[in-house]
Amino acid sequence: MWLAVLGLVFAAVPPIAWWRLARTRLIGWAVSVPLLMGAAVLIAVQHGWVIGHRADAHLVYAVASTALIVCGCAWERHQEGPGSRAWTHRRNGAIGLLGTLLAVTGAGSLLYALLMTEASMPSARAVPPLPAGLTVLSESSSCGSGNCYRLLEIGSTNGLSRDEIVRTLDRPRETCRPNGWLLDRRDLCIGVDDSQDPRGRVLLYVSLSNLLD
Repeated sequence: MWLAVLGLVFAAVPPIAWWRLARTRLIGWAVSVPLLMGAAVLIAVQHGWVIGHRADAHLVYAVASTALIVCGCAWERHQEGPGSRAWTHRRNGAIGLLGTLLAVTGAGSLLYALLMTEASMPSARAVPPLPAGLTVLSESSSCGSGNCYRLLEIGSTNGLSRDEIVRTLDRPRETCRPNGWLLDRRDLCIGVDDSQDPRGRVLLYVSLSNLLD
């Protein structure tokens, strides 16, 4: 519960800071709309309504929203000139808010990047959707030799042979990509085990390896 509240506070900081800083209606709304949209997307990622990497989303939101606010202030200064003394006090408070946001985000991102070097179990969301006519018969998971993996036995709902199932999966070679957008650079690999399984099974695997392997 407290994590959800903390996430809402995090998302609210840039809009609140800009609300304290905006001096004109036009520029105020021009900056407020993308800030509120960004906050909404971040909250959606936090709650799992939108699939995304939470640590990356927090880092991008903090940096992008701060940059947008700085641009908005520069635009208003160009249009309206320097702010009043009262506005200067509000600006200093906003700088404190945004500075704290960036410091906490930077420290958290660094810690997350350091932690995300060891192998861990791939997310169930990393398992690719199966083509029509194929189904998962069983699933297992394990870790060892510098990686963790999910292993799925694939079967057919319409009587396909082993070779036909392999062709339908259309994964002639292993494919790998970073597990995250920015911070988690471990390799997430997906492939079909084409070795001759003694039981004739078709095995689809999803593995997540150590960063330094």
